[in-house]
Amino acid sequence: MSSVALRLPQRAEVWLFDCGEGTQHQLLRSDLKTSQIRRMFITHLHGDHIFGMPGLLASCGLAGNIDRVDIYGPPGLDSYLQACLKYSRTHLAFPFKVHTIKPGLVYEDQEFTVSCLPLEHRVPAFGYRVCEKDRPGRFNVEKAIALGIPSGPLYGKLKRGETITLPNGRKIQGIDLCGVPETGRKVVYCTDTIFCEQAIELAKDGDVLIHEATFAHQDAQMAIERLHSTSTMAAQVALGAGVKQLIMTHFSPRYAPGNPLRLDDLLLEARAIFPNTILAYDFFTYEVPRRRSEEKEVVC
Repeated sequence: MSSVALRLPQRAEVWLFDCGEGTQHQLLRSDLKTSQIRRMFITHLHGDHIFGMPGLLASCGLAGNIDRVDIYGPPGLDSYLQACLKYSRTHLAFPFKVHTIKPGLVYEDQEFTVSCLPLEHRVPAFGYRVCEKDRPGRFNVEKAIALGIPSGPLYGKLKRGETITLPNGRKIQGIDLCGVPETGRKVVYCTDTIFCEQAIELAKDGDVLIHEATFAHQDAQMAIERLHSTSTMAAQVALGAGVKQLIMTHFSPRYAPGNPLRLDDLLLEARAIFPNTILAYDFFTYEVPRRRSEEKEVVC
């Protein structure tokens, strides 16, 4: 496990979810720009999810053009990162802040909210839910012109659903000039965890659920002992939450080619429960569909 990147091209930003040891090397081989990394969301403090942070942050400083990086994660993350920087005598060329998370809202701006809930693992672990806020429907420029509304700031107010008053005293409501509002997309990231109700709650009605599937169903006992998920557990979460697409990741190397069970077997197990399941792999990208031309990608 290295990292999952959420690319926001409309604002030239990249948000990382977890940062394992290989993250920096994989980023260098991808078309993502380290200079666009603005936020990191860490699920828990096991090494395969955090060992890449110090080196990546140091390299980001060398890349330049970074104003600030905000990092979100469980208690202890700030101490870990500060110790790594202190004893390696590393000084970052940009400011950063570690936000210790707790269940509920983690981050919000004009376009997105990010919330988290605790999962069930051997150490405190959290899953994340990224929600794109609903957008007004298409603004009817032709109708606005016909009503004699001059272009400019008034159009912006109407697009936001506000009511304006024309020079002749006539009031125009923005809702009358906009189409059906567009529902925002929802991307959910759950790892590491065994099957739990919190994951279902977090993923409710999600467009994409990225969920760990460390073990095959026949190895469920190992999953229970180590508090990881099987492929069928991930599929049950997707089914219970009513998501549109399940992307499984975080596979045990025991299913590499040449072994009795392979990743294709995990995929078949999951699809028997939740057909809209795919496997993540290095540099895999998935475009989260929307009803307009703008794009958002998840990069694994």
